[in-house]
Amino acid sequence: MEMGIAFWRIIGNNDFSKYKGQKRMYKIMIVEDDMRIAQAIQKQAAVWNWEALIVDNFRTVLETYAEFQPHIVLLDISLPFFNGYHWCSEIRKISNVPILFLSSASDNMSMIMAMNMGADDFVMKPFDLSVLTAKIQALLRRTYDFAATAPVLEHRGAFLNTGDDTLMYGERKIPLTKNEYRILLCLLENKGNVVSREKLMERLWKTESFIDDNTLTVNINRLRKKLDTAGLEEFITTKVGVGYLIS
Repeated sequence: MEMGIAFWRIIGNNDFSKYKGQKRMYKIMIVEDDMRIAQAIQKQAAVWNWEALIVDNFRTVLETYAEFQPHIVLLDISLPFFNGYHWCSEIRKISNVPILFLSSASDNMSMIMAMNMGADDFVMKPFDLSVLTAKIQALLRRTYDFAATAPVLEHRGAFLNTGDDTLMYGERKIPLTKNEYRILLCLLENKGNVVSREKLMERLWKTESFIDDNTLTVNINRLRKKLDTAGLEEFITTKVGVGYLIS
């Protein structure tokens, strides 16, 4: 409770209007179960023209990450169901997105453990929002000034990382050939809609891979076998005479 009081006093004593004018729209995911803190950060993000999402289901943090595609994650250590260390480790399996820990645990061991789990920075509660903002800016600048974001596509707990062309499911990394990756990417980009065989062949043809109807069938069957072996049965549905569907 003392942390909350100190935090709100800090907010009241700072004027952040001078920081307006941020040109690039960044997306921030806030994984914090103290709604007063989460909402204050979200309000501050709006000043910088950042889009901030507050996670409201602490069982599905990874799925929310894949759906929202944030540029940075603010992560509390003490959370319902699974702690911040767990979610940091899970996110690191599929992404190199900057992760900044927020915690009232100020001992060195907590900081060391956070960094070992893959965190990029650590802010102790209570904190000054100007300090937090500066750290967020620094991480965003270092990460994105010279690099484009690599989105992660998710379905049924499987995560396709478009940065390194890998598919993660649980603890397993499923190897994909270039054609298998491109097929899966096209289907996931059109999730919920049937993708025709012609569209898939056109997508692969543009990559300078020779693909005819029989070659596409072989690639689809090999991909399905890999997915089935990994526990992702019926991940791809066939619509006879039309094409393929992930839904």
